[in-house]
Amino acid sequence: MDRFTGQRRVAVIGGGVSGLAAAHRLRRLAPGLDVRLLESGPRLGGVIRTHRESGFLIEGAADNFITNPPHAVDLCHDLGLTDELIRTNPNGHGAMVVSRGRLEPIPPGFVVMAPSRVWPLLSTRVLSPLGKLRSACELLAPRKRGGDDESLESFVTRRFGREMFERLVQPLVGGIYTADPARLSVAATMPRFLEMERKHGSLIRAMMAERRQRGQAREEHGGARYSQFMTLRGGMSRLIDALGASLPADAVCHNAPVHALDHDGDGWRLSYGDGGRLDADAVVVACPAPQAAAIVRRVDPTITRLLSQIEYASCAVVSLAFGRDQIRRPINAFGFVAPRIEGRRILSCSFSSEKYAGRAPEGAVLMRVFIGGALQPGLLDSPDSGLVELACQELAALLRIRGGPILSHVTRQNHAMPQYHLGHLDRVAQINQRLLARPTLALAGSALNGVGAPGCIASGQEAARRVVAAMESSPIGRAAPGGVV
Repeated sequence: MDRFTGQRRVAVIGGGVSGLAAAHRLRRLAPGLDVRLLESGPRLGGVIRTHRESGFLIEGAADNFITNPPHAVDLCHDLGLTDELIRTNPNGHGAMVVSRGRLEPIPPGFVVMAPSRVWPLLSTRVLSPLGKLRSACELLAPRKRGGDDESLESFVTRRFGREMFERLVQPLVGGIYTADPARLSVAATMPRFLEMERKHGSLIRAMMAERRQRGQAREEHGGARYSQFMTLRGGMSRLIDALGASLPADAVCHNAPVHALDHDGDGWRLSYGDGGRLDADAVVVACPAPQAAAIVRRVDPTITRLLSQIEYASCAVVSLAFGRDQIRRPINAFGFVAPRIEGRRILSCSFSSEKYAGRAPEGAVLMRVFIGGALQPGLLDSPDSGLVELACQELAALLRIRGGPILSHVTRQNHAMPQYHLGHLDRVAQINQRLLARPTLALAGSALNGVGAPGCIASGQEAARRVVAAMESSPIGRAAPGGVV
């Protein structure tokens, strides 16, 4: 029997995928809960936004999600979206990297920051002979002593040398985090590789052992393991729409920025919008770190200080469409990344219509160009027209494109990407320690434990589980269903 019959209320602050996942899980765990979601803007979804124009399907942020861990794909199944899930084009050819002004394939079996095969690394044209030799010496590099946090740049150069870092790892990591690897914590961003070093003494040995143990087929392409990614036929906004539709009609309040949160007796009081108030027995704060810091400032100044230390980067996504006959270089990959050492003014380019079906009309190619990030923030000072011109110039040089685009669309992701800098795990641990004294308050979102859709979904679901467990062990709540002013 459901223990919550309407006299208990949970407020979720933030209508991005983390907050929506939290609200959805709350309803699944305790159908009798009165769940209220407060979104500061006019729409749900946060950075996730799908735009349709002239037969093109354009994503403003993430255009897919990894299936392992399975949080995103499991949620799609739960929402009845199974028939809409699609995989990457099985005939695709991995990714490329700009190397000395030309596009070269990323070595087969190379995944983010480590190779699973030695020969492709030794035969690639991306690295010089000395760079290849130094990379192969990773097999002999000693383990790091001491447990202090290490930057991703330091970790990779220590094991593989600077050339492999600059030519392969930096652009691949930049494509994920839009970040400065010299400041990123490897423990917070790529803990799997730290464990490989600890257990095997070599990332190459670990990758090869992992492939043998799982009986995996030989990786024929480099970059991301695209076979592990999926999306929705109608775009990522289908997930947002389905999550919103799973909630009662009166559960969502748009244009309701929360100004303050106070602990009021046995529960919580939220002040939002233009004088609105909401009483709740538990609260999930699922918004970016700066907003979350402001919301909890009267509850716990220490949490506010820790959240305020989490920095963010911005980028622009410039979507461009060309006729296939305009592109004189073969499009035989899912996209490419651009190392900083190459001096390009873009971070990466994804060939959307080559990755997934239904993204462009017949005879057209849709591309998404990423500009800015932590290392080139000044480029975002340009107007949208300037960003389109910049992206066209870069693509014309690398792909030998003739003529202008048949469609262009710019999405700016301002302060949207949290940066897991050195010390991030310590900050998160301190936040979690402070929250132990407030079991009916939970934080969720990309600022803490994961920047992709699966990580955001997992954080929202865990926040829901936490506050439900806390309410189940506490006396009957104080917030009546009519407690909204």
